[in-house]
Amino acid sequence: MDLMEFQAKELFAKHGVTTTLGVVVETAEEAKAAAEEMGGVVVVKAQVKAGGRGKAGGVKLAKTPDEAFEHATNILNLTIKDLPVNRVLITPATPPEEEYYFSFLLDRSNRQYLCIASVEGGVEIEEVAKTNPDAVKKIAIDPGTGVDADKAREIATEAAFPEPVFEQAVKMIEDLYKVFVEEDATLVEVNPLARLAGDKLEALDGKVSLDDNASEVRHPDHEEFEIREEADHLESKAKDLGLNYVKLDGEVGIIGNGAGLVMSTLDVVAYAGEAHGGVKPANFLDIGGGANAEVMANGLDVILHDPQVKSVFVNVFGGITACDEVANGIVGALKILGDEATKPLVVRLDGNNVELGRQILADANHPLVTLADTMDGGADKAAELANNQAA
Repeated sequence: MDLMEFQAKELFAKHGVTTTLGVVVETAEEAKAAAEEMGGVVVVKAQVKAGGRGKAGGVKLAKTPDEAFEHATNILNLTIKDLPVNRVLITPATPPEEEYYFSFLLDRSNRQYLCIASVEGGVEIEEVAKTNPDAVKKIAIDPGTGVDADKAREIATEAAFPEPVFEQAVKMIEDLYKVFVEEDATLVEVNPLARLAGDKLEALDGKVSLDDNASEVRHPDHEEFEIREEADHLESKAKDLGLNYVKLDGEVGIIGNGAGLVMSTLDVVAYAGEAHGGVKPANFLDIGGGANAEVMANGLDVILHDPQVKSVFVNVFGGITACDEVANGIVGALKILGDEATKPLVVRLDGNNVELGRQILADANHPLVTLADTMDGGADKAAELANNQAA
């Protein structure tokens, strides 16, 4: 789950990170009232889960409450990276004397954590990384030992935080690591981490991504961060059904069992799509190793109601989930959906009870279903069908 800036700052404050929470409002009138309450110059910031808000006109300085009203009116009518702005954050204006960049993230490829820091960073960190990569420090973090005071001091030294804010940087690094590990985050980013007047170090902005796998059991309080009315309706529906589903921007719906198989399926579909109009996978959907017919039916229900989907590729290796169960799930789902099911399905089954599963589908003889013998062949057929449907 990606958090908006104001939500990230709430977690920062919870763990002792120096930041200014501000006031979140949903109307221009509320923005003006907040500016009046703060009694000075304020910043009006769009609250969407997207970067580049400033360049999109979503961050404005207001010198008076009337300006705050005007900026909020304009920003609340913006769409930033296809995301409508429904709320803005009002904070006191605190012009930075210097801007830094700092983050902790999960480094999956090396099975460790990674710290990225730069005292030449700030909002232009991407440009710094291109023109002066040596200024962007990458420090590996052993999850077993983590970040204590000594490690934080080591990071601050390698990043070359200036002496006037060095000790503050050490403490902030420790506190940001607490956010990272105690909230089960996959990313904690401060951009900019600012040196303000009087040599005060403060997190002026924040980005946090939380691991959904930890939310239900370890962090039920994280549910309060989800704004249901703004969530993708298909992802919300899948979540309510207990499905491991992620919406992507493509045309071929994907259903598989096991994260590894699904990821491989995404790759082969993307590759096959290059020969068929550039079609791409439309989603990640893992029905799990022990999924039954009901789960398969639920998965098809979600995917077939995605207007972007032009075809569906079901790629299942029967283990705990036998292929006959999967086949019955497909047949049952198509019966339930009836006339709502209008998109072709390519089904590749292998493993436990594969012959029985294929026979069930053959006997059903549904006009939307095509059987495939191999994953590559199935991916190619699904991509072809999606391209034909889109034409």
